[in-house]
Amino acid sequence: MRWLVVLGLAAALAVLAGAIGLQLSKSSSTSAAAPPSSARSPGASAPAGARDPSRGAVGEADGVVPDGVTVFDDTVPAVSRLDPDLLRALRQAAEAAADDGAEFHVNSGWRSPKYQEQLFRQAVAKYGSEDEAARWVATTATSPHVSGDAADIGESDAAAWLSEHGAVYGLCQIYKNEPWHYELRTGAADHGCPRMYADPTQDPRMQK
Repeated sequence: MRWLVVLGLAAALAVLAGAIGLQLSKSSSTSAAAPPSSARSPGASAPAGARDPSRGAVGEADGVVPDGVTVFDDTVPAVSRLDPDLLRALRQAAEAAADDGAEFHVNSGWRSPKYQEQLFRQAVAKYGSEDEAARWVATTATSPHVSGDAADIGESDAAAWLSEHGAVYGLCQIYKNEPWHYELRTGAADHGCPRMYADPTQDPRMQK
C-alpha cells in the first residue's frame, strides 16, 4: 500500500514540474517575440520641455518634436520651418509612399540654435568627447537642422522607401551612420544621390 502512495506522489510532482516548465517556456517566447521600439536619431532624443539645468528648457518652439508628427503637420515648427523646397519634396515623396503603405513621421527637423547646442552637449556627455559626439550631432554653427535643411525621418518602412525612391524627389541620405537623415539634392533626380559620407565628421561642411 505504501508503494502506491509513493508512486502517486511521484506522478503528481512530475505533472507539477511539467506545468511550471511550460509556463516558463511561454514567458520566454513572449519576451523574445516583443518587437523593438522604433529607432530615433541620437540628435532628436530630448523630449518636449527638456531642460539642461545650465541653459533652461526647450520646447516645440525650439524644434522639439512630439510623438506622431508627420511631414504634413504645419503647426509644428520643426516641420513648418524646414526649407520650403525640402518640405515640398518630403510631402511629394510621402504622398507617393502612402500608396505603398509607408508613412513619413518626423523625428527631428528644424531646430533652434539653443536646442542644437543642448543636443550637442548631451552627446558630449553621452559619448565622452566632442570628437566622438561630432559623429552624431553637429554644432550650432554647422548643423543643417538649424538652417532647416535636414529632416530625420522615423519608422523603418519610411526610411527603406526613401533609400529606394528618395532620389527621384531629390531626397538623399547623407551619412552612412544615419539612415534617418535626409537632405535635398536637386540634381539627384537626374544624376542620383552623391556618395555618402561615413559620418558627419567626413562632411566638409562640418569643418567650419
